[in-house]
Amino acid sequence: MSDSTVRCWLVERTFDDRNLVTIVYATPDGSRYQQRERSATSLRTGAPVTAATSIPEDELEGVPDEETQTRYATEAERVAEQYDPDDEL
Repeated sequence: MSDSTVRCWLVERTFDDRNLVTIVYATPDGSRYQQRERSATSLRTGAPVTAATSIPEDELEGVPDEETQTRYATEAERVAEQYDPDDEL
């Protein structure tokens, strides 16, 4: 297991009809990501969703297509410019 972490930025948040929220953090270049699912209730009562988080390298997945990679990189850049890493979003 790697001890190295990567700062990743919030690039996507979607809600579904089962009261689940899917949160995606991606590397600044958009090439790797981590997807998390949380209940809407846990968003109100649990740990906050922040603009950025540090994720162990071995927990990141490769982004499967160039279009998504470009979208993630663009959004990561936008979030990094507008927010501090610990800002709650």
